[in-house]
Amino acid sequence: TASDTKWGKKFDFKNITTYNEFRDALPMQEYDEIVPYIDRLRNGESNLLWPEEIKWFAKSSGTTNEKSKFIPVSQEALDECHFRGGKDVMYINENSYPENRILKGKGLIIGGSHKINNFNNESYFGDLSAILIENMPFYAEFYRTPKASIALLDNWEQKLEQMAEATI
Repeated sequence: TASDTKWGKKFDFKNITTYNEFRDALPMQEYDEIVPYIDRLRNGESNLLWPEEIKWFAKSSGTTNEKSKFIPVSQEALDECHFRGGKDVMYINENSYPENRILKGKGLIIGGSHKINNFNNESYFGDLSAILIENMPFYAEFYRTPKASIALLDNWEQKLEQMAEATI
């Protein structure tokens, strides 16, 4: 899928057809080696690592060098990984336990916070949970509590109080 991206061309993805070829073509790398690509993505450039616009970046808590890292999150990753996984679990549960009442109530959804990045307001970063909440399908709103505006509050004490009030 990424063969026509800058990254795919650099590592000749078009000629890779097996796992072993992929493993041999792509060297192990440190995060710092791909930071220039991520910085360019955060500035609005496309088709670098993945062939679609990247507007969201999951911010890590910082594991090496005690600095946060920005992990690109594509719409395809949200739809085909995170949201699809949740739907699959719901369908399997509903099929295995038809007497359950999981869709009769609400699910408690708590997220981190997100902030608009300081580069050019073209991209956003935050906790992965916040990115998921910001991009949830519209129908999920019928089954969740509290509202996203509460779930994404920065102040934890304020968030807990408002979540309790909304949930009651």
